[in-house]
Amino acid sequence: MLVDGQWVENWQPVQAKDEKGGFVRQTSSFRNWITPDGSPGPTGESGFAATKGRYHLYVALICPWASRTLIARSLKGLEDVVSVSVVEPTLTDQGWRFGDYPGADVDTLNGVTWMHELYTRVDPHYTGRATVPVLWDRERRTIVNNESADIVRMFNSGFGTLASSNHDLYPEALRGEIDDLNDVLYTQLNNGVYRTGFATTQQAYDEAFEGVFSMLDTLEARLSGSTSWLVGDQLTESDIRLFVTLARFDAAYHGLFKCNRRRVADYTNLSRYLERMLEVRGVAGTVSLDHIKRGYYSIKALNPSGIVPLGPDLAWASHLPATPRPSGVGA
Repeated sequence: MLVDGQWVENWQPVQAKDEKGGFVRQTSSFRNWITPDGSPGPTGESGFAATKGRYHLYVALICPWASRTLIARSLKGLEDVVSVSVVEPTLTDQGWRFGDYPGADVDTLNGVTWMHELYTRVDPHYTGRATVPVLWDRERRTIVNNESADIVRMFNSGFGTLASSNHDLYPEALRGEIDDLNDVLYTQLNNGVYRTGFATTQQAYDEAFEGVFSMLDTLEARLSGSTSWLVGDQLTESDIRLFVTLARFDAAYHGLFKCNRRRVADYTNLSRYLERMLEVRGVAGTVSLDHIKRGYYSIKALNPSGIVPLGPDLAWASHLPATPRPSGVGA
């Protein structure tokens, strides 16, 4: 991580632990919002008006949090409004790196090699982790926001008429139910797999593990019958949150993170749901199994040898393009 603007030691997955030895995730530090007229959002300051070509999104295809924003960008038809750069999948000793790995980009916008250099461009004394996603403002040369939940909602409503109205990912009538579901999804599943994989004590692992499979069992029941989506009768941001974790589960979390009671493939309804999400236009192009496996299995603390498994064979992988690549990429 960065300490007072300087990179300290080699990259480690666990930077903070709770009293039980459980993994604690860093809170995002840049929380400005893009709005149609540039007025302040729920957090941050004013001055970030929705403008075509002004904003750029930095992502990693391995990262579920970054992939949330890519999916929202696609569903809202913002590919020609917000450009994208993809970092290489391998987590190096200095964190995320730009380069020429297939499906990744050199950073031609700011000319940096490491994601942490982007953070210190904005704040030379920054202390914290250099995470993705990052929503960048070309005009003010700064980070607008690095919290995926905020960016998804900005893409949904912050770009006004520049965005498509085909999907409302956070409809007003469903917001209470979406918020309640998002909270438990995050705690037990989205972050739960990380709390399982990065646990440093047996107690922390056991608790996180049980939470993961309790949530998967609950979701399997919730998606029974004729139910297609998690909330109401339409795709919402909750579906995006669930999908990005399911898409990584059998390929990485089941083995590497020791979430090995069952696979997603062992759940009938969750498997159908995963394939249904991949059939939504624009979703499959955000998924790269190569980046996912190569990225997770590059975590030295969990896989010192760096060997990337050839399997598993995933039935839903047939829905992916031959070379998955977010549309509208480029600085």
